[in-house]
Amino acid sequence: MIPGAVEAARAIAEGRTTSEALVRACLARIAEREETVRAWAFLDPDLALAQARARDAAAKPVGPLHGVLVGIKDIFDTADMRTEMGSPIYAGHRPAADAAAVAILRAAGAVILGKTVTAEFAGTHPGATANPHDAARTPGGSSQGSAAGVADGMVPVALGTQTGGSVLRPSSFCGIVGFKPTFGTFNRAGIKFAAESLDTIGLHARNLEDIALVRDVLTGREPGGIAPLGNPPRIGVCRTPLWHLAEPETVAAIEAAAGAIRKAGADVDKVTLPDPFAALSEARRAINDYERARAMAHEWRTDRDRLSPAMQRTVASGFATPDAEYRTALAATEECRRLLDDMLEDRDALLAPVVNGEAPLGLDYAGDPAFQSLWTMLHVPAITLPTHRGPNEMPVGIQIVSRRGADDLLLSVAEWTWMCCGLETSPSTG
Repeated sequence: MIPGAVEAARAIAEGRTTSEALVRACLARIAEREETVRAWAFLDPDLALAQARARDAAAKPVGPLHGVLVGIKDIFDTADMRTEMGSPIYAGHRPAADAAAVAILRAAGAVILGKTVTAEFAGTHPGATANPHDAARTPGGSSQGSAAGVADGMVPVALGTQTGGSVLRPSSFCGIVGFKPTFGTFNRAGIKFAAESLDTIGLHARNLEDIALVRDVLTGREPGGIAPLGNPPRIGVCRTPLWHLAEPETVAAIEAAAGAIRKAGADVDKVTLPDPFAALSEARRAINDYERARAMAHEWRTDRDRLSPAMQRTVASGFATPDAEYRTALAATEECRRLLDDMLEDRDALLAPVVNGEAPLGLDYAGDPAFQSLWTMLHVPAITLPTHRGPNEMPVGIQIVSRRGADDLLLSVAEWTWMCCGLETSPSTG
């Protein structure tokens, strides 16, 4: 397995390896596994090696990601690579400039290995990527290539986006760490919007320290790792109004995690979301469809027949959604955000389900986003940890959520949970 981002940056800085050597290792892994996993939408080995050689030739490190490889979901513009957004409409499309997040990563010394497969326009119509633990199962969507590539050891870290559950669900299904920061934390210039008031850039990695490093780079902070908690955290167990959708493996994961953190000293209580939260699923449909339709106005007008049937239904629904219904959904969602702020005043975080269960069989359905989209709607930071496995030995994660803007606290609680509770590690794909 190739080293993670923090370990790779350290090894390059100390002269124990080179960026070129890491690129070659990743390319070898991709050559071995890509026919099965199909994580990459664009990969140019010569371009990746040229970037790495330029980093290795530098007199001093460019930044904290000097020589470290990153995968980029194929809805982010890249000036030197195609950006096709999972759609035949943009086949061969080459943007003039990098998306803001990509440019920031390059400025910090990162090597952009390639573009990872996305569902069509980061929606529900999936690409061809398979789950690296079982190629007959979905890796989740829509950041499927990013999650699968990281999980399979093809790249240490990758960018994704989440409008409903497109970072956390594939991370859980693939058995890695997925991080969705507070809404608006990472600049979104240069990505193709799905729903402008929900879209959030997120990260996929195999460990928390890599998440923290890339988060710091993208926000312009001096990398400082994850601050340890001074005391065991106060954590509410929140099964959510969707608990009836949880399969036995998710029920077992939440119950085991709650017991473990309580045993390790956490102050644990039960949290029941107030009645208004039950309406968030329908509010999300109105907001998502209304905003998606307007983001896709050009494609709807000029290339409607080249959109998938699923995307056509979403866009048609969005244009049919009255503005008053959309505004009502926005207001209801904001009320729930205020209610959640109050509920988190005396708690550090919530423990909640992240997925219904194991990754479903088949590649045509990327899984239910309900358990993730609830928190996406609320704009809070959320993280999934690969703590458990289901009856078929497939990964099943848990979700930890904190209040808006408390991303540092969330990472600290996540590290405490991971280090202190003796939970399972991510299953290896070999």
